[in-house]
Amino acid sequence: MTVLTRWEPFREFSTLQDRMNRLFRDSFGEGREEALTTSTFAPAVDVYEDEHNITLKVEVPGIDEKDIDVRIENNTLTVHGERKYEKEEKEENYRRVERQYGSFTRSFTLPSTVSTEDVVANYDKGVLKIKLAKKAEAKPKQVKVHVGSEKALEGKSAKGQAA
Repeated sequence: MTVLTRWEPFREFSTLQDRMNRLFRDSFGEGREEALTTSTFAPAVDVYEDEHNITLKVEVPGIDEKDIDVRIENNTLTVHGERKYEKEEKEENYRRVERQYGSFTRSFTLPSTVSTEDVVANYDKGVLKIKLAKKAEAKPKQVKVHVGSEKALEGKSAKGQAA
């Protein structure tokens, strides 16, 4: 089945004009500095786990440690911070601004195996490292394997109960 549709060439020009207007307004329009200071961003986070800890590394370069807030509430770890826009005295003729400014919040649901009482946070060279210790019962336990017949094992357990 063939369907005919009416072609309207000016509709395409109108769409193109709207896109170009938005491009110029966003790139060169007034309020560009305000847009830089009010944007939000989400810093990159690496999560590592071993048998004793869960470790998070949050990339927050250019943010003072006093502007970072780490909280644990209802098994949720929340990291909140703010990178403030630095306005210099002299006027610079920026060609491109890629760094993001503003506040961020990252939240992570913690597994029940994490002890919320034993948390350590360090900030070094723009990386916030949060170390969450696992509960003792969550750590792996090694079970010794005995070699021999079941009768020998039953005899050992009976001796252990009699003692």
